[in-house]
Amino acid sequence: MRVLVTGLHGTIGTHLKIYLEGLGHEVIGWNREEIPIDNYMAMESFVQEVAPDVLFHLAVPSHPTGKPNENWLVHYEWSSELAWITHKFGIKFLFTSTVQVFSDTAKGPFTPQSQPDNDYGYGFEKRMAEQRILYQNPQAYIARLGWQIGTTLEGNHMGTYLEAKHTQEGTIFASTRWLPAASFLEDTVKTLWEIVLHHPPALYLLDSNRGWNFYEIATALKKFFKKKWVIVPEESFVYDQRMIDSRIPMPPLSDHLKHLKPLS
Repeated sequence: MRVLVTGLHGTIGTHLKIYLEGLGHEVIGWNREEIPIDNYMAMESFVQEVAPDVLFHLAVPSHPTGKPNENWLVHYEWSSELAWITHKFGIKFLFTSTVQVFSDTAKGPFTPQSQPDNDYGYGFEKRMAEQRILYQNPQAYIARLGWQIGTTLEGNHMGTYLEAKHTQEGTIFASTRWLPAASFLEDTVKTLWEIVLHHPPALYLLDSNRGWNFYEIATALKKFFKKKWVIVPEESFVYDQRMIDSRIPMPPLSDHLKHLKPLS
């Protein structure tokens, strides 16, 4: 199959490309310098030319170009146009959203029926994009993701965050009362592909945390990466951020992190 991916060089995009090419599929990236995301006709022509079977919209404004309101442009306006274009040409469209569509005061764990409430920043923009996408393309797939975890200390994920935190501050304070939504990148990209192949268009929640707190996960990652991080348990952040979706069971974090305590 031919797959068009925005954000191909990002953390998730890089892993998705490796996974799909390993299956024999053709993966094409979207170069924003060549195909501007504020030019509808250029975008439509590009999608027609590529003629993908699937379009994964993963992009975030990680490398700002200076365009006005660039975050909104990338998260909302570009998403809206891609949803319309893929609907027009009958192309499968998957948009990666985030658990951050829920505010830090929302009551988790969350299910597909939980109502997003974030009215600020990144989470708000993604929440608005979800609504706009479904208006433009009722056949779109939306996948809400949690914090990603890689198997090396490269890229942008929980392990690299912990490494940077310890390097900069010498100590990592980790709440025992925060249950973060989190998954390993290899499980995420595999599940994203399974969704578009074997599931109907809908909103899906991807999360591998079965009930471990941030302190437990950080401590297990310390052992996984064989680091000497100083991790101190604390209780200042109280939040059950987990996402539960029985339609697409993700492998538990313990499949990768053998030092996580078993859960009853």
